[in-house]
Amino acid sequence: MSQLSPRIGLPFLAPSQAQKHVTHNEALQRLDAVTQLCLEGFSDTTPPALPAEGDIHGLGAGATGAWAGHDGELAYWDGSAWLFLPPQEGWRGWGRTEQALRIWHDGAWQGVTDGIDRLGVNTAADGVNRLAVASEASLLSHDGAGHQLKLNKATSGDTASLLFQSGWTGHAEMGLAGQNGWSLKVSPDGSAWTTALQADAASGILDGAAVQQTAADVTPGRLMRADYGYGPGNLLGTVAQSGGLPTGAVIERGGNANGDYVRFADGMQICTFATTTGSVTAHGSGTAGDPYRSASLTWTFPAAFTGTPIISGTAALPAAVSANNGRRSLSVSPSTSIYSSVAYSIFITRHGSDANPDVPELWLTATGRWD
Repeated sequence: MSQLSPRIGLPFLAPSQAQKHVTHNEALQRLDAVTQLCLEGFSDTTPPALPAEGDIHGLGAGATGAWAGHDGELAYWDGSAWLFLPPQEGWRGWGRTEQALRIWHDGAWQGVTDGIDRLGVNTAADGVNRLAVASEASLLSHDGAGHQLKLNKATSGDTASLLFQSGWTGHAEMGLAGQNGWSLKVSPDGSAWTTALQADAASGILDGAAVQQTAADVTPGRLMRADYGYGPGNLLGTVAQSGGLPTGAVIERGGNANGDYVRFADGMQICTFATTTGSVTAHGSGTAGDPYRSASLTWTFPAAFTGTPIISGTAALPAAVSANNGRRSLSVSPSTSIYSSVAYSIFITRHGSDANPDVPELWLTATGRWD
């Protein structure tokens, strides 16, 4: 028969044993050390210089001094010497330094909840829902800085998501559903699901039922794509069309020595030109049958049209010029030879007999289509 108890190692009293109090006191020491076990620390390696009677330390790897060779054991100071006790599987102890309750398991002090296979709070956990909580709310807070909730899946084809249910029927799910791109899905019944939003994992670009599908898509409630809509970044620029739909900017403006032009996304183009044609009395005699008129002008448009544009013009003299004898009565005779890129024989007519060889300002406008 062993002389020690099988669990705590308390020494037994032998029949007719002398000095029974020694054995009895040793057993009491061991009981005092391990009963309601409270450790100064779970992994101490250096003995304190002035230990207090009754202090007990859990020894870590590499213990030194009087503790050398006792890694993993309990060191108990009885007031005059260190008593070493090997912890047994399942012993529980409180660590003053760590402020934690731990269990001796597989040769180490482990947290009480470390490695448990399931936990139910106010409800039952099962083999699939290994953590189950029934509560009005769940609080996950910071520990002095930020806080992250991590959902990790094994492979790209698996799912790591948050599923929102009503009466145990799923109606919304967001996360990594069968791929590594984040998505938001919705369902009216838990069976038929629609991907409302999906973000490409590489580019971050969004797609899904909540986003415009084509440039012609005007479905109410959908989010406008930057390449299908207009804003400060693409309102002005080069206009273009494909199949009757704009593929470029809304307004294009330009100019050269032949004037200025503006194009609109719907296909309209307007060209303007400010010039002179020389003396308004270069031709004619100032009579009704042969009025004064300027030399003719050929206008090459600053941007070509796809067809024949409509031309209009205005001619005027400075305000200081008098209106006597129809001197200021001027009109522009638009060309009858108009093509997509040029107009010929534009001149100014004076409807009066004043013979002053004034040089009026001429403003021309051509309106047509560029598409």
